Amino acid sequence: MGRLRKRHNWKGRQQSDTQQPANEGKTDVVVELEDGAKLKGVDACNALVLPSKKDKKSITEKPISKKKPLTKKQKRQLEKVLKLKEKKAQRSDILAKLAEVQLPESELKMLYTTSKLGTGEKLYQTKRTNDEVEDGGPGPRISSLSGAHRKRKWKEEEEEQQNEESSDVDTSSNEDSVDDGGDEATDTLASTELTSLNQETEVKQDLKEEQEAQKEEGKVLEPNNVPVKRPSQPAVFIPVDRLPEIQESRLKLPVLAEEQVIMEAVRENACVVLCGETGSGKTTQVPQFLYEAGYASGSGIIGITEPRRVAAVSMSHRVAKEMNLPTQVVSYQIRYEGNVTSDTKIKFMTDGVLLKEIQKDFLLQKYSVIIIDEAHERSVYTDILIGLLSRIVPLRNRKAMPMKLLIMSATLRVEDFTENRKLFPLPPLVIKVDARQFPVTIHFNKRTPIEDYTGEVFQKICKIHRMLPPGGILVFLTGQAEVHTVCRRLRKAFPFRKGNAGAGEGLEGETSGDTRKLKKTKQKKTVSLPRIDLDNYSALPLDEGDEDREAGIGEEEDVDSDLELGEDPGDTVEEKADPSIPLYVLPLYSLLAPEQQAKVFRPPPPGTRVCVVATNVAETSLTIPGIKYVVDCGRVKKRYYDRVTGVSSFKVSWTSQASANQRAGRAGRTEPGHCYRLYSSAVFGDFSQFSEAEITRRPVEDLVLQMKDLNIDKVVNFPFPTSPSAEALIASEELLVSLGALEEPPRTGRVKDMERAKLSCPITPLGRAMASFPVAPRYAKMLALGKQQDCLPYVIAVVAAMTVRELFEDLDRPAGSEEENSELAQRKARLTLMRRLWAGQGPSLQLGDLMVMLGAVGACEFGGCTPKFCEKNGLRYKAMVEIRRLRGQLTNAVNAVCPEVAVFVDPKMAPPTESQVVCLRQIVLAGLGDHLARRIREEEIIDPKWKNGYKATLLDDPVFIHPSSALFKKLPEFIVYQEVMETTKMYMRVVSAVETQWVPQLLPQYCHFSSPLETPAPWFCCSTGTIKCHCTSTFFRVGWQLPEVERNYPEGLDRYKLFARFLLEGQVCPKLKKHSRHLLSNPSIMLKTWAKLQPRTEALLAALVSEKADCRDALLSAWKNKEKFLLSAYCLWLPESMHDEVAKSWPPI
Repeated sequence: MGRLRKRHNWKGRQQSDTQQPANEGKTDVVVELEDGAKLKGVDACNALVLPSKKDKKSITEKPISKKKPLTKKQKRQLEKVLKLKEKKAQRSDILAKLAEVQLPESELKMLYTTSKLGTGEKLYQTKRTNDEVEDGGPGPRISSLSGAHRKRKWKEEEEEQQNEESSDVDTSSNEDSVDDGGDEATDTLASTELTSLNQETEVKQDLKEEQEAQKEEGKVLEPNNVPVKRPSQPAVFIPVDRLPEIQESRLKLPVLAEEQVIMEAVRENACVVLCGETGSGKTTQVPQFLYEAGYASGSGIIGITEPRRVAAVSMSHRVAKEMNLPTQVVSYQIRYEGNVTSDTKIKFMTDGVLLKEIQKDFLLQKYSVIIIDEAHERSVYTDILIGLLSRIVPLRNRKAMPMKLLIMSATLRVEDFTENRKLFPLPPLVIKVDARQFPVTIHFNKRTPIEDYTGEVFQKICKIHRMLPPGGILVFLTGQAEVHTVCRRLRKAFPFRKGNAGAGEGLEGETSGDTRKLKKTKQKKTVSLPRIDLDNYSALPLDEGDEDREAGIGEEEDVDSDLELGEDPGDTVEEKADPSIPLYVLPLYSLLAPEQQAKVFRPPPPGTRVCVVATNVAETSLTIPGIKYVVDCGRVKKRYYDRVTGVSSFKVSWTSQASANQRAGRAGRTEPGHCYRLYSSAVFGDFSQFSEAEITRRPVEDLVLQMKDLNIDKVVNFPFPTSPSAEALIASEELLVSLGALEEPPRTGRVKDMERAKLSCPITPLGRAMASFPVAPRYAKMLALGKQQDCLPYVIAVVAAMTVRELFEDLDRPAGSEEENSELAQRKARLTLMRRLWAGQGPSLQLGDLMVMLGAVGACEFGGCTPKFCEKNGLRYKAMVEIRRLRGQLTNAVNAVCPEVAVFVDPKMAPPTESQVVCLRQIVLAGLGDHLARRIREEEIIDPKWKNGYKATLLDDPVFIHPSSALFKKLPEFIVYQEVMETTKMYMRVVSAVETQWVPQLLPQYCHFSSPLETPAPWFCCSTGTIKCHCTSTFFRVGWQLPEVERNYPEGLDRYKLFARFLLEGQVCPKLKKHSRHLLSNPSIMLKTWAKLQPRTEALLAALVSEKADCRDALLSAWKNKEKFLLSAYCLWLPESMHDEVAKSWPPI
């Protein structure tokens, strides 16, 4: 055994000898010894540095210590140390990457700890984070969870153990540290780890010191905060008895999980912005949260504003049904109707209704909470309401009448609210609710159809209906005409009759002959339809066309298939009826009758699939049940106004990304759905992110007048979420000044002061009266002038018809069959005949389209305003009902402003007389003065296309009377129009003839007058007590020559001279006429250039100028204040012998 052991040891020595020159481990020791000053226990006299006499023994001993392989424990320790070093080296990179994906402050404020759930403490605490941000830190600090404190304790214990181990290493023998290279490596790594850990502990100590300092500061600040805190109040809960099925469906809504967070935020903040995507349930549930929390338990009520009437009515019914409360408690109020009672606690209304309430009660004292819903639509009245409420809420809080404001938006476009310091000096709190209830898969087209996108829509609907599982289809188009066209084609392709409803029960089985043909063609091409599982798919959109290929839709090789329907409307394949799979097609647009709109909310007949073809009215607020597929054309029709010319035109343009996402969200309201976008993802990327605010693309004169009525003189300083352009504000103030609603700005002084005065004109009494009428300022001016000759009932009817618009049905739409075509032709002929009858003859015809409107309104009222009468005579029943309601509203408003007129709505109103027609034409001219047009004369025709054209004041191109107008063949020289619509040409809508001589008399603000004519000479008007003259005039920018007109003599020194002359002649005061023959000088010398040479002329003129007496009324008021006014100056014109006689009878009144 000894030999074997010796032999084994000998082999080991041989291995160490061979490894020694390769390893050369001694060099490491030599390098460290050269730097020996830094090593512990090593100096110049150390014996270790001297050469040893026993070299072989030292050589054989050292490798023996090195040959030992590391144990598993040592390897694990080394690996730990190396990993720690790597982590510390990567720490800066990790921190940098974390900083890139750090949440913004608005979302950090929304975080709360789940460790305090059920402990009675608040989940939502914002004040602490706000204080931390104000302290100057980099951002809000998030409190760690309790588990992290344990890890810190563990780290501290590990540090203590490592410190003990390091002390043991330091006290060990130097020989072991030099000889054992592996141990040396571990020691050096451990030392570096110790230094880094020591640095960490120092940093932690610094952080602890900072936290203690902050706590001390907090303790110092606590006494100041104590009086601000309100005493704790008991929680209020109003029980609501809901049906079990309603409660079950509510629990599935995402917003319900955030109820506690929302209500704590509302309780602690005056203004809260709630972002919840379509389908989160915010519109129906947040009012219920507030009701249950007691915000409607006292005298206050909860008010919710909606941008559309349909949404206000439907949401009130839905909330009342969910809460199991009567409509007397959950009510609605729109422009012409409502069911609000004294018991109302939750009130849905349009934003215009709340704006009118602010005019009557600025503080809105009966409301405890105001919710602005659908704020992302950025309608004009929504923007104005947010601006007003941003001032009303702090004012209420200062008066100890707290009110809460909730702004609810379906998109995250809240920067206009949160980052607008003019609107909210302190940014409101933002709460985000999770996405829609169910996922929606987005499908993009490979190619984007430019021309015939309605044909593409039709083909897509056919393919969905024939190939995909059951589920409602919602289609988005741009306008009423497109909706009717697609509805007609779908009804012809998939006819639905009440008798064959059962024929379509096998939608999933696809038993039709066309489907069999489709399956045969698929089998020939060895392509099979995949099994579609709509409950299991990714919510992320795939590449373009992938989903269509998976579902078998849009395959180009299937040209022979029945699903590849041609684009030609007359194609026999397209129009081939398939009654075996009926489609229940329903239109939906804003002008549709309410009973027709309500059909989309009812369940479809059994065995059919519902298909709703809608405009963007179905984009927000409305939830149509059973919708699983959305077909989005990607376009929207909007009204655009030219800021300079005022021309309005409807243009079809691409929608925004936010609106497209809104449309897609309609498919995920009741179950997982699909959205088919008929454009490519590249086109979608070019969409604007959000829709343009309406206030930036329409005239704002009505808003300016409403704000002036609220005593907001400087509208420029109003806190708009998105301010209108300065040009629009200036144009609106100029229009209101010309209408007499605002005072004229001063025309003298510094240029800067004059510019400022242009945008801060105060309102006039006429403007206050105009602001009380719920119509545009031009029409309000017509109402204010309507008292003359008992024309007020006719003016009210005309204004109501001009406000509602679209009185007559559109009978030019394409017909679906020959029968329908002949029926449309008959109705069109009947409407043309009735329009001629309503227009009348002679003077009545000169009133033009307004006379047609007046006759239609009167005939409809006389006939009882029934749907049958309207359909027979080509009138829109919905529009006529709205006109009737607006007439009643305007009648009440006129009686409130001017009770003595006692006007009422007469259902059997007689036609106006000739004199009343003339008066009506003049009233319309006074209201629409800036919309004057003159017929282009033959010598002015440059292009043959200009024939029968008119020149408008603000347009370079000619405008034309519409062929449907009553004055189309008359072509008067001057006309006024309601608006210019740009289609193939620029057509004037609602035209009325005007006499030329009326223009300078009724529109002096738009005319430039010449200096007074010498013949006829100026004269004194005894009835008015002013000086009159004749002047020629031109119509302002265009320079149209107008006839001579009688008007007041212009202001200036010459008017004082003329007044002095007429005073001396005895025309102003008849008692002075007896003295005129005794005058020392002829009164006419007052107008001579050398009049200054006579002191008596200067004395009389100076006296009149000092009291600004240039008319009889001004002179009488001066005598009322000072009886002896003008006596001394007048006596200079008489002999001294008459002075006493004149003084006794002075003043000569």
